Amino acid sequence: MNAKELIARRVALELEDGNVVNLGIGLPTQVVNYLPEGIDITLQSENGFLGLGPVTETCPNLVDAGGKPCGLRAGAAMFDSAFSFALIRGGHVDASILGGLQVDQQGNLANWMVPGKMVPGMGGAMDLVTGARHVIIAMEHCAKDGSAKILPRCTLPLTAKNCVDMIVTELAVFVLSQGELVLKEHAPGVTLQTIQQKTAAAFRVAPDLSVMPIPVDGAQV
Repeated sequence: MNAKELIARRVALELEDGNVVNLGIGLPTQVVNYLPEGIDITLQSENGFLGLGPVTETCPNLVDAGGKPCGLRAGAAMFDSAFSFALIRGGHVDASILGGLQVDQQGNLANWMVPGKMVPGMGGAMDLVTGARHVIIAMEHCAKDGSAKILPRCTLPLTAKNCVDMIVTELAVFVLSQGELVLKEHAPGVTLQTIQQKTAAAFRVAPDLSVMPIPVDGAQV
């Protein structure tokens, strides 16, 4: 199991039957592949869809918010961007799962801009992190150069302040509780020392720290 699959599997366990969920581009789109049995969610896309599904027939005019081909489930609805963002801003999205470039110990998120580089941009992230009821950041623990992405304070331009509820990486699960970053779970085989070495932010270890309940071949580890 690679890092991205592990992250997607763990995030999927946070979703509940009947949730309306917005998945960001990149890694978060993998979450739907690992939903627990009996869990049915409705995917919302900020470009005007409710009820996204797998691609069964490619249509050039049917794309998700990231511009990639998508499908629609039976009963899906299409509408304009104004209505779509009214759903988001009105608090009707249960969970928003986004990637991240940096998250800090105050729950601030930077995920839209790297100065001097071409990146997808803000999109609907600013609205999603403030309008969704639960914001989960799914990202690899460190950058490609090995530097920490969970920091005392973000150094990249912020998407929003104090918006993150949970961070899931291939090493750990953190939650933001009363303005404090708390380590709740570690991945199988990952030590607390490793997490401390690769996390620049200050964090507290939960008294009930546990191993991620990642399903593997029908079992949990």
